[in-house]
Amino acid sequence: MKTFRSVIAAAPNRAATEGSGLLLLLALAIALCLPAFAVETKYWQENDEAAFDKGTLKNVALRSDGRLSLAPEVKEVYDTSVPYLWSIARDSRGNVYAGGGSSGNDNAKVFEISPGGKAKVLASVPGLEIHAVAVNARDEIFAAINPDGKVWLIGHDGKAQVYFDPHARYIWALAFDSHGNLYVATGDEGKVFRVAPGGKGSVFFNSQDTNARSLAIDKDDNVIVGTDPSGLILRVSPSGTGFVLYESARKEVSALAIGSNGTIYAAANGMKQPGAPAAAPPQAAPPPAPSAAMAQLGVKVATPAAPPPAPLGPPTLAGGSEVYRIEPDGSPHRVWTSPQSLVYAIALDANGLPLLGTGNSGRVYRLDNDILSTILLDVPPTQITAFVPGANGVLYAATGNIGKIYRVGPGLSNAGTYESEVLDAVQFSHWGQLSLQGVTQGVAVSTRSGNVNRTQNNWSAWAPVRLEPDPGCESCANGQVTSPAARFIQYRLEITGSGAANEVDLAFLPKNVAPVIQQIEIAPANYRFPAPVAAPPSSPSPASITLPALGTRHPTSAAPIAEPASTAQTLTYSKGIIGVRWAATDENGDTLFYRVEIRGTHQQTWLPLKDKVREKYIDIDSTAFPDGEYELRVTASDAPGNPEGQALTATLVSDPFLIDNTPPVITDLTATRSAIRWHARDAKSNVVRAEFNINGGEWKMAAPVGGLFDQLNADFDVQASTAPGDVVAVRVTDDFDNTTVSSIVCR
Repeated sequence: MKTFRSVIAAAPNRAATEGSGLLLLLALAIALCLPAFAVETKYWQENDEAAFDKGTLKNVALRSDGRLSLAPEVKEVYDTSVPYLWSIARDSRGNVYAGGGSSGNDNAKVFEISPGGKAKVLASVPGLEIHAVAVNARDEIFAAINPDGKVWLIGHDGKAQVYFDPHARYIWALAFDSHGNLYVATGDEGKVFRVAPGGKGSVFFNSQDTNARSLAIDKDDNVIVGTDPSGLILRVSPSGTGFVLYESARKEVSALAIGSNGTIYAAANGMKQPGAPAAAPPQAAPPPAPSAAMAQLGVKVATPAAPPPAPLGPPTLAGGSEVYRIEPDGSPHRVWTSPQSLVYAIALDANGLPLLGTGNSGRVYRLDNDILSTILLDVPPTQITAFVPGANGVLYAATGNIGKIYRVGPGLSNAGTYESEVLDAVQFSHWGQLSLQGVTQGVAVSTRSGNVNRTQNNWSAWAPVRLEPDPGCESCANGQVTSPAARFIQYRLEITGSGAANEVDLAFLPKNVAPVIQQIEIAPANYRFPAPVAAPPSSPSPASITLPALGTRHPTSAAPIAEPASTAQTLTYSKGIIGVRWAATDENGDTLFYRVEIRGTHQQTWLPLKDKVREKYIDIDSTAFPDGEYELRVTASDAPGNPEGQALTATLVSDPFLIDNTPPVITDLTATRSAIRWHARDAKSNVVRAEFNINGGEWKMAAPVGGLFDQLNADFDVQASTAPGDVVAVRVTDDFDNTTVSSIVCR
């Protein structure tokens, strides 16, 4: 949508192409290799899931490749006011039943929603929560409570009776086979019970894990079991023979679904505890020995390392989730992963695509293929805990925190909105063109701006962006942003029909701000800074560029490139040189040039020393100036990053400093048999060192009378033994390393 030239040179002419995203990526990579012109046009670009996911979706779906489009229509059917609904089922007449936790000291409740949407509490049963609900072919309703798990038969009149007691602490899942047998998955011994019509049941399969966490029945009446904490996915034949289809790296297989062709989808949450000891492999029941298939595979199952999930809330599991597809031939594939989301439910839509109910952000994902997925829904409750299909493509979803029931589909929403995150342009900025790529005919765009990062407080009203087709790009449209200049901006997309958006780019120009010089420092005399590195020849293109890794989001050009913090510098001795350095910044991140001038403290006219200095230091040859006090003036200009006539400057004058290249004067030098005496005087700086030697011998230190080198004048009286004819030399140095020598012959 923006070409190389538009990003680098901020040229007004655009030659957009269908490959605009790659061109902009290339342009930004090149821009990072060139000197920063921080007040040129910048671009805020959003074109991937990570960027769009920072905004707010309302009836808008977000695909993992960054495509925004209308989401399925969704309607809240019933707010149960209980903390969690864990299971949902539907009978042949279209009635929907849901069970969940109690809302205090009450019994757990089963809720009924009629096809017309009328909802009521159907029954109350003793217990903290109902974690599983199932309906058989005769439309009989079954609900399992936790803890002290029991299966209750619920009449349509609301009367409840215990149907089966497995004598297990937890019941996690219920499922019916084609013969009307009810399968009951339990914890904390990980057994699956088979209950014949009439309520008589027994252990069908022992997983040898802590929890048989999830159940599904295929068309051949094989029972698919997911376990916790070993993360096993097992297929158990109608005769009770178990076979491990896959051992997940995650600990809890929380949900299962089976496609019409026998494909199994399984979700697993949380990382396993490292170093957990092995347990015996799963086995059929009632025989205690492992099955032949399991023995042949030598599968080991970890001993449980953690208690089962708390009955009144979702389990807290680190490590996110993975979803696996197990083909009819048994081959497994990982098809989706998330480091944060936990999958609580899986269903298949009318096209056979898996739908994932997740927490802790209340989202429904659709797995479009092995590469792409779509965030279909984003509802206020924090967990999507269960699905059940309805008639004519409708899907019902149950939620947790708070327990609600939603009807999803079958059509799309009439309209949806996407509100972006707030862009902080760092400086007060003027807004330019907004470019949209996608099916633009069904997308309306508006923006608002402000100078506080909270959009609720005193921002401008939403202002429409009138989009016009881009002649160079069939799927692109552009329009001028009319929101007031400010520091912050936000855009909104209103999508209808077949409208979609793949990329949004917003151009902006930060207002130029004058640079600031914070400090000037005069270095100790007679030391030189390192020679400056020669500036590279000016060129519109760098010699090389580095592209970010595929799939890596490139940075927006909003923020200026920060200058490196001041670091220690090593200077080398050079007599007569005075080094000067300064600290300067530019809020826009502009490249700065510096002009340095000098004058005596009693002079009015500034004399130029050096102009267009790139570094933040220079060396002055002080021998070119008379001794005395001087000042330096440093002027910073952001001209390199701004058009002619729009550059701004800042100036700072240094504290006075001394130039002294004249050595001290030695007078009154005398030498006797026992003492050497002399007087030293300097015009500008203190005498700081004195030495003497006899007959060219070793130089020895001499202290002034009083012991302190703290004045321009100093007297010396050194006790030393000399003889007639000896040559005595004395040497005196001032604070600027100017040295003088005088000698005398003893008589």
